[in-house]
Amino acid sequence: MKEKVFVKNKDIVTRKITDELFIVPVRGKLADLQRIFTLNPVAEYIWHSLDGKTSIDDIRKGIIAAYEVDEEQANADIVDFVTELLEADLIRE
Repeated sequence: MKEKVFVKNKDIVTRKITDELFIVPVRGKLADLQRIFTLNPVAEYIWHSLDGKTSIDDIRKGIIAAYEVDEEQANADIVDFVTELLEADLIRE
């Protein structure tokens, strides 16, 4: 997964409320309120990095630098979150 690049799907609405970022999938003209995601700071960093240009490896390096976590934890966070986003059809390769 290291060299893979992902991009967000277009049918997503994001809102920052206080210190939390919410992701709401939109299907047709309706928001899917059953699938709202609330992101912690690391997940928010990953989400903003999924721009269709930044590789997973570059995201990992950024997390290590920004949050002072080890490589193993950064990898686990990325794989878990990206897998969840893929399963929810919020991103694509």
